[in-house]
Amino acid sequence: MLVRDAMSTVVLTIGPTHTLRQAARLMSERRIGAAVVLDPDTCGLGILTERDVLNSVGRGQSPDTEIAGTHTTTDVVFATPAWTLEDAADAMAHGGFRHLIVMDRGEPTGIVSVRDIIRCWAPVRRAAAQELAV
Repeated sequence: MLVRDAMSTVVLTIGPTHTLRQAARLMSERRIGAAVVLDPDTCGLGILTERDVLNSVGRGQSPDTEIAGTHTTTDVVFATPAWTLEDAADAMAHGGFRHLIVMDRGEPTGIVSVRDIIRCWAPVRRAAAQELAV
């Protein structure tokens, strides 16, 4: 299976000046765990995840005053739709993260998460196990 088969095409894009509360609300409304942060001043893409918000709040910082740009990961590993799910899982395991921005022709077209990969793999693994049991 390929990343294009598993990725979510719901890509929330926010700016670096969104507060963490605004970002969390938008992610929560869409039931997603990450937002792409686009900084027009640097022409760069980053990612803000639910873990970033949680870490900030856990340090006692206010989600109403902390901004996304301060908590954005900018050293991002990007996937392509043609990557295998194994490639994506390897990149996540190696980098210690749970989301990959999927880029196609220089544009973010999706996000693939560990949950997306498990959702695709679980039925395949179950079917293989049943075949072995027969």
